[in-house]
Amino acid sequence: MNMIVPLISLRPGERGIVVDLRGGPNFRSKLYAMGLAPGAIIRVLENYPRGPVIVEAGGTRLALGKGMAMRVFVRKL
Repeated sequence: MNMIVPLISLRPGERGIVVDLRGGPNFRSKLYAMGLAPGAIIRVLENYPRGPVIVEAGGTRLALGKGMAMRVFVRKL
């Protein structure tokens, strides 16, 4: 299944490869600094109805707000 979806739509335990960051230069550079660049493999640890999306990328756990997670697009693995 090669669906490209916003990160926010993945459920806990699901994995994906980052394919696009839809935002301005500041948004992109912030995510690059956290290790979320195109090609990065991520796994969703938690996706709370209210609150952050917790992901693991390269052995690091990251918390992204819903707004950020809606602008990170991944290919589901």
